[in-house]
Amino acid sequence: QATQVGVAVVDTFVWQSLASVAIPGFTINRLCAASLALLGTLTRWPLPLRRWTTTALGLAAIPLIITPIDRTVDFLMDSSLRKLYRAPGEPPAP
Repeated sequence: QATQVGVAVVDTFVWQSLASVAIPGFTINRLCAASLALLGTLTRWPLPLRRWTTTALGLAAIPLIITPIDRTVDFLMDSSLRKLYRAPGEPPAP
């Protein structure tokens, strides 16, 4: 029983770290950097306006990236870490 709880804690921690922190943070950071550079090239907007626009684009992207990131992290964990602690023949968690 204690082992199952430990596995659940580790699985949840890794999943949340990837799906809620690392990958979204990196994705939004790169989106914002690219949009700021693109706005600097394509517009003559003042820097504060470009920065606010970049921030708005980053925030607007959040609902669009959630599902693909969650599904990707599920796939990656099912293909790697979860193989280590699942009993043979045990179906994937819902």
